[in-house]
Parts: sequence; C-alpha cells; structure tokens
Amino acid sequence: MKITDVTLTLFAWESIPATSYGAHTGKFSGASRLGLLAIRTDAGVTGHAFLGSAFFPADSDGGSLVRVLKPLLVGQNPLDREKLYQAMWKRVRTTTVRCIGAVDVALWDIAGQVAGLPIHQLLGTYREHVPAYISSAVLASPQAYAEEALQYRAQNLVAYKIHPPQQWREDIRVCEAVRKAVGDDYLLMLDAAWSYDYPAALRVGQAIERLGYYWYEDPLADADLYNYVELRKHLHIPIMATEYPAGGLDAFTPWVKERATDYLRGDVAVKGGITGLMKVAHLAEAFHLNFEVHHGGNSLNNVANLHVIMAIRNTEFFEVLLPSGSQKYGLVQDIEIDAAGLVHAPTGPGLGAQIDFELVERKKVAVLS
Repeated sequence: MKITDVTLTLFAWESIPATSYGAHTGKFSGASRLGLLAIRTDAGVTGHAFLGSAFFPADSDGGSLVRVLKPLLVGQNPLDREKLYQAMWKRVRTTTVRCIGAVDVALWDIAGQVAGLPIHQLLGTYREHVPAYISSAVLASPQAYAEEALQYRAQNLVAYKIHPPQQWREDIRVCEAVRKAVGDDYLLMLDAAWSYDYPAALRVGQAIERLGYYWYEDPLADADLYNYVELRKHLHIPIMATEYPAGGLDAFTPWVKERATDYLRGDVAVKGGITGLMKVAHLAEAFHLNFEVHHGGNSLNNVANLHVIMAIRNTEFFEVLLPSGSQKYGLVQDIEIDAAGLVHAPTGPGLGAQIDFELVERKKVAVLS
C-alpha cells in the first residue's frame, strides 16, 4: 500500500463565542478555520485528521504541511508510521509540530481502518472508559466559577479545573469561592497558564495547598525549569508542567532529570500525534509519573487523545474544555459524557469518528494540495 495524495481542505468555523483561557489565547470570538487533512492510498483507504482550533486557524500552519510534509509522504507505505514520524521530525524547523501531529493521527486512522480495529486496540487497550473533568474558561467573577463548578458536580463530573483571571490575588479569591461552594471532598485543580513569577506562584500554591486542590498546573513560564524545581521544594501540592513548549520526546528529558514536575503533559496537536503521546506516556511510566492528556483544541484531536487514554495506565482523566462552542465542531456526533460522568472508548475502526463531510463541503474555503 502506498500514499497517493495528501490534501488539506480549509473550512469555516463560525459563531465561536467570546472566550479566553488566559494571556496565551487572549479573548477570541467569531470565526476561525479548521483543516480536514486527507491522506489517500492506492488501496482506497483514506486517513483523516483535523488541523487548527478556534483561536489558531488551520491556514496558519496548513501551507507548510502541504509544502514540506506531503513530498515526504507520497509514495510511502502509510503503515510505516515510525519511519515517517522520524522523517517528519527532521523537518520540524520548516513545518510545525501541529502539522506533524495531524499527519500522524491520519496515519493511525489508516492503520485502524486496514486492521478493522479502533486505534486504542492497535495500541493495546487498557480500559474502556475514563472519568471526565470540566476545564473552565476565564470567567467574570469568583461567583461565576463557583456556580459553574456546582453545575458540573451535579452532573457527576469527577473534577473541576479553573483557568483563572491571572492576577494572583484575584485567583486566590476564585479558588476560595469554588472550594467553599463545592465542599471539601470534590476534586479541584488550578491551571494558571504560565501567568506568575516565582513569588506569586508560591503564594498561590500555598493558598490552594491549604484548600486541598488536587494539582497546580503551569504556574510559571513554560520553560522556567529553575523556578519549577524551586517551587516543588516549597510546596506539597503536585505540580503539572510540560504541556508546552511544543516538542518531541527529548523535550521531556530535563523535566524528569531535574524532578521539576510531578506530572508529564501533552496532546496530539502539540506533541506530534498519537505516536508522540505514546512515547511520552511510556517514559513517564518508567519514572512512576502520570501522563495527563491535555485537550486537543478540536473535536477530532480529542478523539485521537481519547484513544491514547484508553491505551495507557498512567492517566486519570479526560479533559473537557469549556465552552463547547469554542471546542466542538466538525463531527456528526462528538464525544459524550454519560450520566456517571464517564467517556467511553470509540468502537469503530481507525479513529471511529463520523466526520460531518456535508458541513465541510458547505463551509469549504479552499483546498491546499
């Protein structure tokens, strides 16, 4: 079997609600563009993936995928994933990790279709379902966070994670209000999204430690290894880092070696696809660390993430990032949370997701080939 063509169809994502997750996204709304990647083969099997998100349109990356990665792929066996993965990483300076991730996801989709199995079964299924937690956007007031946390606790979501306003005093007030609202037994996390210097990070960390928060995510600049090591010395609450910078397996080495984080972190978009996530999950397992999978930025990435979660032991949760209108688009049926707060393993071959091809065609802007 050989790859015969690679195309990226750009289609409009409209009516995105006003949303912010912090300074790294700013406040975005309105419209973006997703890319539907199609890798076609001479066996009549086509693998798919989505590129882009509500705040990072696919046309920001898409040109380099077609220009740089397509020549590496055409004529190759799509089942030679590791060979192609290594070849793509050698071109990372002329394309992006997001493009590599999308190609890798589409190659796994082909493999699953050929085998007639969902991807998690090719990887080696560990579980059939996993608890979901809610991850907030930046909200207007401490009371708004408290009300949202109560809403999802009542729906049996296992935990609630706060993306705060990113002013340390106000962030503590938010964390206090949410803990007071939900009680002492409900799992809460804080994702500060790289917003503090060391003194502020320590103050907030000490506050949420007293409040019994479950983890403290990305308090410092994404590559501030020195101060992460210092912060861990002075806090007992587990610290989560390594979601960024985007990179391959070797990007995690100093974090593990220096014991700068209690968790490793990533998703298919920023760590180079399913292949990349599995490598890091196994690295983390060797050091008895959890690898918590980050939301993927679009619906099909989240399906790919879910396959990985079903195939690894050392992760606890599936992240559901709010609002839905800024995260879910392009599938006929998106991932659902059941009444017990669980999400379930996909059952169809490959990704097992039904892409809304009619929507893609109706909203098509351009085809890059």
